[in-house]
Amino acid sequence: MLVGEAIEDAIDRFSSAGVISPSVDAEILCAFSLGIDRSELTQWVVLNREFPKEKLERFLELVSRREKREPLQHITQVAAFRHIELEVGPGVFIPRPETEQVVSLAIATLAKVSNPVVVDLCSGSGAIGISLSTELSGAKVFGVELSAAAFGFLKRNWQKYGLDPNLLRNQDLAGALDELQGQVDLVISNPPYIPTAAVPVDLEVQLHDPPLALYGGDDGLDVIRSISTRALFLLRPAGHLVLEHADTQAAAIRELLLTSGWQDVHCLQDLAGKDRMTYAKKP
Repeated sequence: MLVGEAIEDAIDRFSSAGVISPSVDAEILCAFSLGIDRSELTQWVVLNREFPKEKLERFLELVSRREKREPLQHITQVAAFRHIELEVGPGVFIPRPETEQVVSLAIATLAKVSNPVVVDLCSGSGAIGISLSTELSGAKVFGVELSAAAFGFLKRNWQKYGLDPNLLRNQDLAGALDELQGQVDLVISNPPYIPTAAVPVDLEVQLHDPPLALYGGDDGLDVIRSISTRALFLLRPAGHLVLEHADTQAAAIRELLLTSGWQDVHCLQDLAGKDRMTYAKKP
C-alpha cells in the first residue's frame, strides 16, 4: 500500500467515526508511525512511496485506536503547547490551545514585575507553569496538583525543562504553600469547572480526560471558590489572579470574586470571542 493511500483510508475512517480533524490526525499518526516529520511525509506522498510493511501494521493499529476516539495525544504521548512539548497520557488533562491565551494574559499582567513569584494551581501536565517559567525572565513558578497520576507527568515535564522539582506540591490547593503567605505576585489556574451533571459531548473528553480535572461540583465553581480563598492568602497586596473557565460562567465568577473582596474583576475573551478568562486584583 502506498503511504498516500494509507492516509486517505485513515481519513475516511476518522470522518466516519466523528473525529474533528481527520486529515490532520491521519497525517500526524502516519508521520509518527514512520518516524518522520510531516514535511517529510509530504515528500513520501508526492513520490508515491510504499508504506514499509512492519510500519504499516503499526500505523493501522494506531488508526484503530484513534477511530475509537482515543485522544491523539494519548497515542503519541505528546501534547504541543506554546513553545513546549509535554508528556501526556491517561490520568492527566490534555492541555488545550485556549489555555495558551491564559498564559499570554499572565505574561502581559506581569510585564512590569521583576523576578515575579507565581503559583499555578491545578497544574496538571505543567503546561501553564512551564510556559511561564521559560517565558518570564527571572520568574519563580510553583506548581500544585492534587492527582498523584497527574503529578507524575507534571514532575517529569518540569524536569525535562530543567526546572526545580522542589517547587512542586502534590496536595490539595486549599492548604498548599503556607510558606508563601502574602509573597506571591500572580496566582493562575485552569481548574476543573464543568458542573457534575454536564457530561462533555466530545468522547475524547468524556471517556479519557480524568474526572478530577473536569468536574467542579454542582455549579462547576467549587474549585474556583477554593482558589479564590487560597489566592487571597498567597498574594501580596495588589497581586493578580488569572482564571480560565467556561464562557457561560463569567458573570457568576465575577459575582463570586467581588463578594469575596477582589477588586478590578473583569472578563476577557478568547480568539473566538468567548468569555473564557477572568482577571482580578487583591486589595
